[in-house]
Amino acid sequence: MEDSRVPASSASSPGWPLYGRDEELAGLTRALTGNRCSGLVVFGQAGVGKSRLAEECLAAAERAGFRTGRAVASTAAAAVPLGAIAHLLPAGVDLTDPVQGFAAVAGALRGGGDHRDRCAVFVDDIHLLDATSAMLLRQLMDAGVITLVATIRTGEPATEAVQALTSGEAVRHVELGAFDMQRTEGLLQEVLGGPVGRSTVRELHEVSGGNVLFLRELVRGALENKALTSDGEVWESGPGAGWTTLRLAELIRVKVDAVDGPGRDALELLACCGALPLAAVEEAAPQPVLTELERKGLIGFGTDGRRTRVSLAHPLYEEVLRAGVPALRHRAIQLEQADRVEAFGARRREDALRIATWRLDATGRADPALLLRAARLAHYAHDHPRTLAFLNALPETHHDTGTRLMLGEAYFLTGEWGLADAVLAQAADAARDEAERIGIAVTRTTNLLVSNAPLAEILDVNEAARAAAAEPVRELLRVNEGFIRLASGQPVAGLELLDLLEPDAEQALDRRLWLCAAAVRTLALVLVGRIEEAADWAERAHAAHVLTDEEARPAHPAVQQGTMVLALAEAGRLAEAAELCESVSAELARHSALLRVFPALLSARTQWLAGHPATARRRYAELAALARREHQIKLLRIALSGLAASAAVLGDPEAASNALAELEGLAGGPPGYFSVGEEHLGEAWLLAAGGHHSKARGVLCEAADAARSTGHITSEGLLLTDVARLGGAADVAPRLVAIAQRCDGELAAARARLALSLAANDPEQLMEVTGELEALGAHLPAAEAAAAAAGVWRRRGETRQATAASVRSGAIAERHCEGARTPLLGTVRAAAVLTDREREIAALAAAGEQSKEIAAALSLSVRTVDNHLQKAYAKLGIATRRELAAHLGHSGASGPSRPGPGA
Repeated sequence: MEDSRVPASSASSPGWPLYGRDEELAGLTRALTGNRCSGLVVFGQAGVGKSRLAEECLAAAERAGFRTGRAVASTAAAAVPLGAIAHLLPAGVDLTDPVQGFAAVAGALRGGGDHRDRCAVFVDDIHLLDATSAMLLRQLMDAGVITLVATIRTGEPATEAVQALTSGEAVRHVELGAFDMQRTEGLLQEVLGGPVGRSTVRELHEVSGGNVLFLRELVRGALENKALTSDGEVWESGPGAGWTTLRLAELIRVKVDAVDGPGRDALELLACCGALPLAAVEEAAPQPVLTELERKGLIGFGTDGRRTRVSLAHPLYEEVLRAGVPALRHRAIQLEQADRVEAFGARRREDALRIATWRLDATGRADPALLLRAARLAHYAHDHPRTLAFLNALPETHHDTGTRLMLGEAYFLTGEWGLADAVLAQAADAARDEAERIGIAVTRTTNLLVSNAPLAEILDVNEAARAAAAEPVRELLRVNEGFIRLASGQPVAGLELLDLLEPDAEQALDRRLWLCAAAVRTLALVLVGRIEEAADWAERAHAAHVLTDEEARPAHPAVQQGTMVLALAEAGRLAEAAELCESVSAELARHSALLRVFPALLSARTQWLAGHPATARRRYAELAALARREHQIKLLRIALSGLAASAAVLGDPEAASNALAELEGLAGGPPGYFSVGEEHLGEAWLLAAGGHHSKARGVLCEAADAARSTGHITSEGLLLTDVARLGGAADVAPRLVAIAQRCDGELAAARARLALSLAANDPEQLMEVTGELEALGAHLPAAEAAAAAAGVWRRRGETRQATAASVRSGAIAERHCEGARTPLLGTVRAAAVLTDREREIAALAAAGEQSKEIAAALSLSVRTVDNHLQKAYAKLGIATRRELAAHLGHSGASGPSRPGPGA
């Protein structure tokens, strides 16, 4: 759904802002206004923003007093000498005599001689400029009459005159490349006016190739077609969004239509068949033609083992080219390539996939044995859409229990839960092999869990499989029951069954089941507080997963690292957890949405634990969008609560209320897969934001009781810590101490010490806890602990200590906490702001300057300098220059601490 509160007008406006080119623009502007620069040339592929950057340089020149002019070189204008720049020349100038003609032009353009009377001339696509124009411009540059600003498309040939025009020490060159993912994200956020989901950023970046022109057209089209929408929190693309627009297709078509003959044959071959070995493409076009296509930016070369592979240079080229290939020619190209690969023996592993894809696309059918082989390869590669395509094309007579298991897994992982259960039930009835029974039971029960089926129904399916299985398999399905119970909110009962798992994958009766259960066991260990064991187990499980043959892997090995994120976070290694979560998310970005959901949840929760509410808000918003799209109600509940909590802490009660309203409208049932109680965080923090601290503590205590009753000890610790932060430390400190004794992670111990220090109103202990929490990466609780210490000292009248604690709290909050507003932070009075003179003197002192040196530099007396430093020390709550250097971020001050401002 689209929310009108988020403006998108700039995204659909004719011109986008210049973004991500600040460094290049600053360098060019400095060069332009200097005395030794006669020209600026911006190189780059079409669409990377060359012309826009050059226009900004021209605008800078105009602001600096230059007269300006513009010209666009083209093939048509190049046919007429001076055709591109005729409008820039003074009227009536006769250029038949080169000497007199130049003198007349120079005299008309020359002003008083300094740069304020010079002209800056911008020539776009200067590689197309005719030789006469190039020679005249070069003469004007050398004479100091004009400064040239020009763009050249990378790879395009230029005449000798143009090469001479754009060369020389006084001509500065800048090469613009395509945007990386980070710049793409920043630009999207700026033009859309709000955060953009990471999966949408990744998709737009890949489709556009980081080309700004393509990106702009893609976004415009998506906005017009409602394929890119915002829910008021984050912009997301819909599933299967079609990105190409008519204008973009036309831009690409103009470029590819300029190619004919063998070059066109090569482009159509790659469009119809995808990346191919160089030898295959050379049959369509010889090496010189391919070299020319690469120079024009239409194809690219890469390596695949010992083979050189050729592909289209941009994903959008394939779509446009294929649309222009007649159906019969498209069919013939694919069948010809299939025949070619088969004639060479189809020895490479991916050959079966390619042949089956081509034959199926061309004719709608393929050899059953080929389809089956290709389906298995796609299945092993976790390419679920292609697995479905191959298996659904397989004649019914060639299906067996194994193919139905693959089909059921593919339906499950693509969100077709009803079809998955029907196929898996059919497979279960026909199963005769014990390994098949295990695979079917595990997949079917997981599918039922994800599709929100009742627990009793899921347990019945698992029990029916156990009853039909032999004794060793029955034990394995008890392990599967452990997963079911854990995911249904019973971590203690679940872990008791998961502990039946073999200690090593090499000893496992069924390695696929072991790997699935190993990931889940890590979660169970964390939830009941066995943090160190969980981290160790996760490392072993990941190592086993990596060493497992691709055919035996149930999912990507990054899934094991995902569970490690939770262990690291509860161990108090929050920065490490966040970094690993980003890595896992990137690894699983191209996998099914179901696999992406779990790292999205862990990322949001980790940011909340770290006290980064703005980042947590965005992550919870992304999770909510993904959960809505995948109909994951349990995860949506957690996402909306986390979103509400983050918004409330950021002082946005309206957004928090909106999230809670959606949460209340959801169907009832278990709150989430692996947590209990945390779904009430949003309600509690919204109450706290409204000043209802007692009610907020009541909500949190009730949620903590629910977590305790189900054995979710880490969730209980999180909730009770928030009670302490909202004024209930004395009530919950004993229980947090007990939790810390059961949890072996550093985070639980630090939380207990925070509660004890708050309850005791002990400022020295609070400052110690501040350091502990900050070291763990729990920045918001750390800032709150320092704020609480400041409050105690202030009430005692100990001003210097109070000010120092306030400054420490403010520094942590400003550096890490992203604008968080909590009751404890609100108790800190804003530290007095240094005056300009105090800040100037403090900066010099922090850099190691002595009072006498500062006085001489600023023409002040030493006494005045010392007085200013004394005032700065008092405002900042410090006493030495070393503390001053630490506060101002200087590393230059060295030597022993000096207790006073002098000497």
